[in-house]
Amino acid sequence: MTYTKHDLTDTIVALATPPGVGAIGVIRLSGPNALHIVQRVFGGKDLTEQKSHTLHFGTIIGEGGKVLDEVLVSVFKAPNSYTGENIAEVSCHGSPFILQKIIELFIEKGARLAQPGEFTLRAFLNGKMDLSQAEAVADLIASTSEGSHSVAMRQMRGGFSHEIQRLREELVNFASLIELELDFAEEDVEFANRGQLKATIQKIQSYIQALLQSFKLGNVLKTGVPTVIAGRPNAGKSTLLNALLNEERAIVSPIAGTTRDTVEEVLNIQGPMGASVEFRLIDTAGIREAQDQIEAIGVERTMEKVSQAALLVYVFDVVETKIDEVLADVASLQREGLEMLIACNKMDNLPSYKPEWLSNPNDPGIPDFFFAKPRPLDSSFIIHHSSLITLSAKNGMNVPYLKERLYHAVVSQKLTSESTIVTNARHVEALEKAATSLDEVLHGLDAGVTSDFVAMDIRRALAYLGEITGEVGVEDLLGNIFSKFCIGK
Repeated sequence: MTYTKHDLTDTIVALATPPGVGAIGVIRLSGPNALHIVQRVFGGKDLTEQKSHTLHFGTIIGEGGKVLDEVLVSVFKAPNSYTGENIAEVSCHGSPFILQKIIELFIEKGARLAQPGEFTLRAFLNGKMDLSQAEAVADLIASTSEGSHSVAMRQMRGGFSHEIQRLREELVNFASLIELELDFAEEDVEFANRGQLKATIQKIQSYIQALLQSFKLGNVLKTGVPTVIAGRPNAGKSTLLNALLNEERAIVSPIAGTTRDTVEEVLNIQGPMGASVEFRLIDTAGIREAQDQIEAIGVERTMEKVSQAALLVYVFDVVETKIDEVLADVASLQREGLEMLIACNKMDNLPSYKPEWLSNPNDPGIPDFFFAKPRPLDSSFIIHHSSLITLSAKNGMNVPYLKERLYHAVVSQKLTSESTIVTNARHVEALEKAATSLDEVLHGLDAGVTSDFVAMDIRRALAYLGEITGEVGVEDLLGNIFSKFCIGK
């Protein structure tokens, strides 16, 4: 999709509320003729003469003078509007028939259908927001938890943009001095203090690395945390899912292998700082040698979900599952980058069970009953005690504590309204490229390269940082970014 300045001369129209039947539907128009187009079919005050940010009652009159609906029209005049253009928002009854007829009427009078994200695109092109703020609009619309909402709101209000702008300003100050040196190359003068420049670059690098590290948290706040509940048959996985959700979502049965396919649900967990995180809980088939073809497919899907998970809750029955079996299961499931919690379930049936045995399986004080094979065990793999949680999913014992542990496994830092967190993969790529360019500046300074090479690397870093906010080099990005918006935004 290609966007040009010519698009700004058109007046666009789209449904701004979700399609389907509702009490109210809102149709949005933006462009030079937005108010004139609505006025041509509006039975009420002359909208073109009304003040900005006012609301007016009237009717929409269709072909042959037929009244299509009674409406309220909101008037927003340029430049004090979302897009920076004249905007009219028509609130009518939410009948799909009425909405379609009114939109067709506006098109007949000179508007054209908006492209995906075109209202926000116009806000960007008209200087009402920068590119990172525009992207945050889509994130805000898609937010499903307090955490994702908080991060999107801060970015939309320019928190992230201000941080990037501050970094660019520090670089621009030195870049201008180095560029000045190039004008006096024959005199061999030095305006930019190389020691101060190096210190500034290192400070900026440190901050960029902190932003890059925040992406892991930002991504899960934005998209939710894929969390798999895995374990052997009859370990209590489905009971635990139901306990976490506080509803009977999964079928629970004493018969091994009841769960044949994955069951997925969403759980929002509220953190101590008020921000909630969305967890996409996935209950899976028990891990064992399959008894039939259907169960084999279920076990295969379990392992597939485990490979995609960011967080794994391994559940085992403290009565039926031996220590060496738990160690073998956890070792087979563990992979780099996977956070794992070990839930020692059914503690109400064996309160004498000590989870710390899993951290020291060759302790001679552990009764032989708790092992499937004779000791000593290969202790090259043990479970750290910090990963262990005792609970009874059936009775709800320690389930609230498990929720706390799930939250803290993801959010290891305090979240506040002032936290700057990166949530966008495009921003990560630009920051990484900027960091690489700044590394080249440092290498150049250490090697004593001439000012023109230092200036070139600084300009490159400035360009990458500018891509984030849309100050430079964004033409090829616009179609890709705004095509992912909904039509009416």
